[in-house]
Order: sequence, then structure tokens, then C-alpha cells
Amino acid sequence: MMKMLSILRNQVRSFWKDERGIGTLEMILIIVVILIIALIFKDQLKSLVEKLFKNVNERSDEFISS
Repeated sequence: MMKMLSILRNQVRSFWKDERGIGTLEMILIIVVILIIALIFKDQLKSLVEKLFKNVNERSDEFISS
């Protein structure tokens, strides 16, 4: 039983010290933060995007009709 606990403890330590997956973890955390911010400011972002598309549409209509 003690040998099994020792092996488990060593595996947990090696997993904790292993830095190969840090890049993936950082990317996941960044994506989660961006999604949370997007959800918090959803209405403002939607309004901004609608205004931008409306402006692009008006400018393209002006360009085409010229």
C-alpha cells in the first residue's frame, strides 16, 4: 500500500512539474476570459457590430450609386 502511495505521489509531482501542456492551458484560459467578456458586453458588442455593418452598407451604396 505504501509503495502504491509513493508511486502515485511521484506521478503527481512529475505531472505538476511537466510544462509541456502549459501553452494549451494558457490558450484555454485566454479563450474562456474572452468568452466571459463577450457575454458580459453582449448587448454593447451587438450594437457596435450592427452600427458598423450599417455604416459599411451605406458607404457601399454611396460608392455604387456614384
